[in-house]
Amino acid sequence: MMLSIELVTFLLFGSFLLLMVAGVPLVFALGSSAVIGTYFLWGPEALYAVGIRTFSSSTSFVLLAIPMFIFMGSMLEKSGIAGDLYTMMQKWLGGVHGGLAVGTIFVCTIFAALVGVSGAATVTMALVALPSMLAHNYHKGLSLGCIAGGGALGVLIPPSVLMIVLGLYTNTSVGMLFLGGITAGLVIVTLFVGYILIVCALNPELGPALPRGERATWPEKFSALRSVILPILLIFAVLGSIIGGAATPSEAAGLGAMGSILCALVYRKLTWKAVYESCTITLRLSCMVMWIIFAAAIFTSLYAAVGADELVRSGLSVLPGGDWGIIIGMQLIWIVMGCFLDPVGIMILTAPLFFPIVVQMGFDPVWFGVLFIVNMEMAFLTPPFGFNLFYIRSVAPPGVTMGDIYKSITPFVLLQAMALILMMIFPELITWLPNQIMR
Repeated sequence: MMLSIELVTFLLFGSFLLLMVAGVPLVFALGSSAVIGTYFLWGPEALYAVGIRTFSSSTSFVLLAIPMFIFMGSMLEKSGIAGDLYTMMQKWLGGVHGGLAVGTIFVCTIFAALVGVSGAATVTMALVALPSMLAHNYHKGLSLGCIAGGGALGVLIPPSVLMIVLGLYTNTSVGMLFLGGITAGLVIVTLFVGYILIVCALNPELGPALPRGERATWPEKFSALRSVILPILLIFAVLGSIIGGAATPSEAAGLGAMGSILCALVYRKLTWKAVYESCTITLRLSCMVMWIIFAAAIFTSLYAAVGADELVRSGLSVLPGGDWGIIIGMQLIWIVMGCFLDPVGIMILTAPLFFPIVVQMGFDPVWFGVLFIVNMEMAFLTPPFGFNLFYIRSVAPPGVTMGDIYKSITPFVLLQAMALILMMIFPELITWLPNQIMR
C-alpha cells in the first residue's frame, strides 16, 4: 500500500519527536526514525542505501575543517586569551559610560573569529567579565545581556562550525558563507555597541565609567595592546588564506590549529594537560557533529525521496506576499523552532527543504544561508531553551537568577531581529563582500 506524503511526514516527524521527548539523543532519534522508515517503506533491500548515503557524507573534504577548528578554539581558550583581551579592553574603554560592556562585545567578536562556536565565548566571558562589571556597579541586566548577545556571535562570525555544516549540507560555498558572515556579524556588533552607548549615555547608572584612579595611563594602554596582536594575526592568517584563495576551509583550519598551539606556546600555557584536554574536547564534539551529519543525511534522503519538496512548496505557496511572503514565512518558522530545538536540529529538518525552493525562486543561497545563521544566533538567546542562557547560569554568581538572565536578553534579541530585517531589506549587507572577492 502506497502511503501519502502527508501520512509519511506525520509518521517520520512524529516518531522523531516522540523519541526526543523520551530523552533519546538527537542523533539516535533522527537515525532510528530514518532507518525504520526506510525499512517499512521500501523493505530490507533499501537499507543498502543507508550505508551508501552515510559513506558519501563521510568522505566530504570539508568535514576535515570541523575537528581542527574545534581544536583551535579549545587550545586558545586554554591559553587564557579571553582574560588578556578583556583586560586590554578595560584599560582602553573603562573610562567611557558602558565601556566595559562594549569591551565585552568586542572581546566576544574577536573570540568568535577564533573559536567558531558560541559556548566557549559565553562561558569564558561570564567568568571573566561578569564579576568585573558587577563589581563596578554595572546594571545586572546590561551585564548579562551583553555577554549572552556577544557570545552568540560565535555561530555567525567565521570560522563558524555551524556554517561549515550548513555549507556541506546545502552544497553552498563555505568560503562565500564565511564572507557573508563577516559583514553580517559587523552589522550586529554595530547595533549592540550603539545600543549600549546610547542607553548608558541616557542613564549613566546602567554602566558607570571607571573612577579616574582606576583608569589606565597611556603607556599602560599601549602595553596592553600586545595581548591582541597574536589573535588578530591568527584571524587574518585563517580567514585571509580562505578569502585570498590560498587555502580551502579545511586547509585553513589546519593552519589555525597550528597557530593556536603557537599562541599557547607564546603565552606559556602550552602544557600536556592543555593539549590533552583540547584533544578530548575536540574528539567529543567532532564525533557528535559527525554522527548528526550522518543521521541527517539518511533522514533527509528518505524524506526527499517520498516527495517532501512538493509538500513544503505547496504549503508555503498559500502564504500571502508571493516569493517574499515565502521567505518571511521561513524566517518565522525558524524563529519559533529556535525557541524549542537546537540549531543543528533545525538545520537538519528545514535546510534540505527550504534551500531548493529559495534557489528556484531566484534568491542567492549565500544570502539565505547567512539569514539562517542569524536566526540560529537568535535561537541561542530565545527562551525557554536558549543555550547561552544556560551557559551563563551554570557559571554565574549566586545572586544571578534565571529570571534575571531571561529579562536581560530582551533588547539584544530585538536588536538581532532588527539586523535580520535589515539584511532582508538590504541583501548587500551580506552579499557585497562575497561578490567583491569571490565572484
